Amino acid sequence: MTIILWTALSFLSGSLMFSYWLGLIARRNLRMVGDGNPGALNLWRAAGFAYGLTGIALDFLKGWAPVFAFSAVQADPPGYGVILVALAPIAGHAFSPFLRGKGGKAIAVTFGVWSGLTGFAASLAYAIILAALLATARWLVNKGKPTSSEADAFQVVFGMLLLSVYLLGDGYSADVLWFWLANFLLLVYTHRRELRLFLKRVPAYRSKPKP
Repeated sequence: MTIILWTALSFLSGSLMFSYWLGLIARRNLRMVGDGNPGALNLWRAAGFAYGLTGIALDFLKGWAPVFAFSAVQADPPGYGVILVALAPIAGHAFSPFLRGKGGKAIAVTFGVWSGLTGFAASLAYAIILAALLATARWLVNKGKPTSSEADAFQVVFGMLLLSVYLLGDGYSADVLWFWLANFLLLVYTHRRELRLFLKRVPAYRSKPKP
């Protein structure tokens, strides 16, 4: 199979909006709930943990399965072609043709792709980074209060930026690093609204008088 065909199949896999469809089964249109994100986290908020966990698992698998299959059938290292195959499920979720080019923020599918690409190593590192950022934001900055969706978006993007340190330190190849860059830029795009609000609020937060 050519890289183009693998990329098309990976894009199709990523474009399957399982969380959105599960929301319809639960009689909740995710486009009309919360921030309108048709992803698994919004499904969790709208329909409960059972639907949410199912959505997370399916969104993870649609990123993991095509990348894992592509890597498994290669007799030789795939080289730079892996960039397109790995990026396609994330792009499919972010710009799904099933939602007329709209999509979700692509967090769960990103974890799936990195798991398939690195045997869960990079996705585990990313999860640890996000957990550390969340704990820092919640307990040191917010004094135990929940963080805002804007702060969460910043953590997702900043955490992906920090993942590059792990990838460089562990000696990953140039093709993986180029994929990381493309993934980072896509996450910036899918979280652009929250990032814009977060950056606007940072100066206001700093100017508040301390008690």
